[in-house]
Amino acid sequence: MNTSEFHKVIIIGGGFAGLGAAIKMKEQGIDDFILLEKGDELGGVWRENTYPGCACDVPSALYSYSFEPNPKWSRVFAPQAEIKTYLQDVAAKHQIMPFVRLGHDALSATWSDQDGCWIIQTNQGEFRAQFSIMACGPMHEPVLPAVSGIENFAGEIFHSSRWRHDIDLTGKRVAVIGTGASAIQFVPQIQPQVSQLTVFQRTAQWILPKSDMNLPKPVQALFKLLPLTQQLMRGGVYGIFETINGGIQSPTAMKQFQRLAKLHLQLTIKDPELRRKLTPDFIIGCKRILQSNNWYPALAQPNVSVIASGLAKVEGNTLIASDGSQCEADIIILGTGFEIAEPPIAKRVFNRFGQSMAEVWQGSPEGYKGTMVTDCPNGFLMFGPNVAVSSSAFIIIEAQLTYIMDALRQAIELDIQTIEPDPEKTAVYNEKIQAALQSTVWNKGGCQSYFLDRNGRNSVAWPWTTFKLREQLSAFNLAEYRLNHASEQQESVSV
Repeated sequence: MNTSEFHKVIIIGGGFAGLGAAIKMKEQGIDDFILLEKGDELGGVWRENTYPGCACDVPSALYSYSFEPNPKWSRVFAPQAEIKTYLQDVAAKHQIMPFVRLGHDALSATWSDQDGCWIIQTNQGEFRAQFSIMACGPMHEPVLPAVSGIENFAGEIFHSSRWRHDIDLTGKRVAVIGTGASAIQFVPQIQPQVSQLTVFQRTAQWILPKSDMNLPKPVQALFKLLPLTQQLMRGGVYGIFETINGGIQSPTAMKQFQRLAKLHLQLTIKDPELRRKLTPDFIIGCKRILQSNNWYPALAQPNVSVIASGLAKVEGNTLIASDGSQCEADIIILGTGFEIAEPPIAKRVFNRFGQSMAEVWQGSPEGYKGTMVTDCPNGFLMFGPNVAVSSSAFIIIEAQLTYIMDALRQAIELDIQTIEPDPEKTAVYNEKIQAALQSTVWNKGGCQSYFLDRNGRNSVAWPWTTFKLREQLSAFNLAEYRLNHASEQQESVSV
């Protein structure tokens, strides 16, 4: 006897993508759905990351749902706690919590042709659904470096996304591994506390100044009384990011943009040797563009040293870099980022043949319009292959949700049992994507980044403007997909 719970739609993940999907389904009148969230509260990446200085690197006017502006942001770039509160407030306002199952970790999701549904195994039992929306996000599974002897490190060690608030850093010798988006936020916060801070930098990063400032109460009141003012700010920010996004199509254009980052470095780092270490050898935009006003000043402090090499070996309390440099440390903080090119969910989602997405992809994810994957009927993937843009995640989320909701609406109205991408159309689509990416700074900028997968293929980025992304996902064209109507299934069963 099957005792699993059945729903029309199951959403996996309670970050902004999953919450947005729940809100849009309610708006569309679909109420037979649940949202499975592994944590004890909603929040996604903003629940996981609580390191000192954690904040958004997209201005908050654009880092929010277009249909739920928040006039209460305290800064141009919102801090982590405010973003998490905003997410939870939106969930409460739209009465989403009755649909949420907290503490439900989706261990596997398997499509069954026999049962015509997704079978989702969780730590709390089995669930089934005709449609699934996998909104697990790309930034929650930390990358842990494979370093010889690190498991025998004599002190404390933790990843920035699993910050140990119980450990007092005061007066300690701290080593930070990595100089990415997280490290540039927490290093300036911990630098004044520690006795010695050693930063292991495998690759120098281009850093732009961050136009951050407080948003005083009168400004917040203006946003509340005249929402159009905040909409105008959102439009302005979107335009700036779209200019950058357009520039990424051309390495030559990005070299002009790079001048600002170079000037920022020259004005803040006076020591020529340190400046040399911090000067990247690739074109800006090849890696994620970072912004900070206090990263360079922190690195210039007397208790900070930068080792321009990756960590190679740990012996007791001694850390040894690839170039032979050494330091002693009491605490190691891993600022080594997240699995982006190979989303962790790919190991847990199984197609009709019982193969995981990870097995099929072999390190190079492919999908159709970044939202559906071959041989996984009725499965929608948020932040799927090749939809990343140099803009707000909300641009991607809302574009994909428009597309997915249109698919669900038509499936329900036309009594469609299954929808899946056509393998031939998927192949042609991906050929076009890869051809367009060849001339971008991601591919031609001269760096190794998380945009490039282990096979050297760019399976993450969207090569065109976000206008084109939104246009492509504005309507779900059934003619592009393979369909199976409920009536057809009944006929084949009766035969």
